[in-house]
Amino acid sequence: MNRSPAPFDAPSGRALAVGLVAVGLICQEVGASIAVLLFPQMGPLGMVMLRLVFSALILLAIARPALRGHSAQAWRSALMLGGVLALMNGLFYLALRELPLGVTVTIEVLGPLTLAVVAARTWSAWLWAGLALLGILGLGGGGWDRLTLTGVLFALGAAASWAGYILASARVGRDFQRLDGLALAMAFGALLSLPFGIADAGASLLRVDLIALGAAVAVLSSTIPYALELMALRRLAPAVFGILMSLGPAFASLAGFLLLGQHLSPLEIVGIALVIVASAGAVWAGRERPAQEPVA
Repeated sequence: MNRSPAPFDAPSGRALAVGLVAVGLICQEVGASIAVLLFPQMGPLGMVMLRLVFSALILLAIARPALRGHSAQAWRSALMLGGVLALMNGLFYLALRELPLGVTVTIEVLGPLTLAVVAARTWSAWLWAGLALLGILGLGGGGWDRLTLTGVLFALGAAASWAGYILASARVGRDFQRLDGLALAMAFGALLSLPFGIADAGASLLRVDLIALGAAVAVLSSTIPYALELMALRRLAPAVFGILMSLGPAFASLAGFLLLGQHLSPLEIVGIALVIVASAGAVWAGRERPAQEPVA
């Protein structure tokens, strides 16, 4: 029996979903920082492979998904999500090799924000999406002068993939119980990443210390965030979830200030405030959305 998503109009469900998204984004920023430090040894695609392989192993051990009893539609949803995961992470890490973290996350979040605009059915949703867009434009930090064409293209590709991930993850959340679908999707994504990751990392895969750090990146960047986002998407409409993703650059900027001593300009502070207000407004407006909102 498939588990029905929680009603969109349940206040406790919305509050829990927002908390899940926030924790997931924090974990992702920490994991991305560790991954960048490992690029010289493992390469971006090597890190993607480690991230997906370890995440798949952890999720398979936790969920122990059954291979039988799933419909063809459910399998298509899981395979689609696995392909999107491999593509999204690959493009994101290739962009990180050329662009600062804050800039990469800022460009990438345009994908979920665009989805929020497309899925919006009320003027208030457009208002909050526009406010979030203004906010993220101020969150690139001092890295906008170091843009490269290939880096921007990779980041835009990751943005488009992230929008696809939201839709695919919502489908998996409907078609599978608990984390079963995510575990199967992650396993498929890991298989897709193997040849590219092995070629990129090479002999570095024999170093135990690098493998251990790769496992830490997997837990922080994939296992925890994707599991939390899957649960959040059972409680939030995709349009609201897309606007919440605009908190990513804000968390990246705040983490840089608190953990790395990076300076926050007045424009960045205003940008953080705008995306927080936009996200809160989107969740508040989402209370009026119907409980059975379709997902394209």
